[in-house]
Amino acid sequence: MRRPKISLRDTFCGVRRPCYPPAVPASFEAAIMTRGILVCVGSGGVGKTTTAASLALAAARRGRRTLVLTIDPAKRLANSLGLEGLGHDIQQVSPDIIERASAAPGISAQTGNASGRGPMRSGAANAEPRGELFAMMLDQKRAFDEVVSRYAKDAAAVQRVLNNPVYGQVSRTLAGAQEYAAMAKLHDFDRSGEWDLIVVDTPPTAHALDFLDAPRKLSEAIDSPAIEWFRKMQGGSRSGWSLVGKTGSFVLGRLAKFVGSQFLDDLGVFFTEFNDILGGFKERAEEVFTLLRQPKVGFVLVASPEPMSVREALYFHDRLKTASMPFVGFAINKVHDSAPLATNDRSKIEALLAAEPSVAALGLSGTSLRMASEAMLSAHNNIEARATADHLSIAKLRTAGGPNAVMALVPFLRGDIHDVERLVGLETYLLPRS
Repeated sequence: MRRPKISLRDTFCGVRRPCYPPAVPASFEAAIMTRGILVCVGSGGVGKTTTAASLALAAARRGRRTLVLTIDPAKRLANSLGLEGLGHDIQQVSPDIIERASAAPGISAQTGNASGRGPMRSGAANAEPRGELFAMMLDQKRAFDEVVSRYAKDAAAVQRVLNNPVYGQVSRTLAGAQEYAAMAKLHDFDRSGEWDLIVVDTPPTAHALDFLDAPRKLSEAIDSPAIEWFRKMQGGSRSGWSLVGKTGSFVLGRLAKFVGSQFLDDLGVFFTEFNDILGGFKERAEEVFTLLRQPKVGFVLVASPEPMSVREALYFHDRLKTASMPFVGFAINKVHDSAPLATNDRSKIEALLAAEPSVAALGLSGTSLRMASEAMLSAHNNIEARATADHLSIAKLRTAGGPNAVMALVPFLRGDIHDVERLVGLETYLLPRS
């Protein structure tokens, strides 16, 4: 059953009482309880998908009806939510998974909400039911098809475009198409009013501007001078190249030798039909950018302390500020923590090793103990160097974000996130209890 659309004034803060999103939430916990959309952005390989899933699960555990929209999740992530796989159709995560998560370490079954107003979602008879969690993986082609279906002038035009081989290639490979499809789908979900919170895992991008510039790039690619020339040659008709002159005939003749006349006919039909739809694509892009600037939205920049990732995050943060989009904070994964030794004296470390029962049981010689202590010191020094470099990188992000930006540091974790307990374990760093 579809829920009635909820206005920003009526959004809920976990205890089913109206609230307004703060200009900058004090924590990611406040963000998941007050915002209607959280967009996780960042380069590939920094834990963005896992961060999005953990935030969505945390919101569901606190009573919100939550949808996590992912792009290309690993199968183990779907498995961690109790799903065989993810596809373009929305799937509900079993309520048993939410119950398991609530019993796992990281948050107690009886917990205060983001405002600290006492326990909620307990098993008491009068307690409100727990939230719900839904997930889907965007199918770029299907999402693109849905936009075409919305803006084509009639059903016959929809079929002509969808069956056109040129469109089939463009909808899968055109620069910015995946990012555009993701934002178009987000817009649809927001308009439905069915969700308290939508968490978006954006496509991994090689460059920070790819995501925000996707609609513009898509429009420019489809509306380029070369394509306009093809439209003029087609003459706005679907029956042939009506305006082809001598120059056009020569160019088309040469092209036909390479790609075939049928391909040129398909190309002409595609440009003519898609020209009718392009206005709708541009309109949707404007609506999306309006949506992303609303105060109910929050951008979470996911990064690692690696220099390249930090540069990407700083550049993206600057672009968010320029575009006046609501920034919430940084989630920094794979952080090496400093752990100073009580002593760096090799002989003392060697003596401590020798006194350790498990080491003593090995019957190592003095030379072996000395070599082991030297290896341990060397490894520890390497880790400390990484920790120093990481925290210098994090300091740059703190400076860029300012004093009000949320900053969550997730240590370097060994092993993959493959079950709900580990997702909750990640939550203890993203949403630490004060």
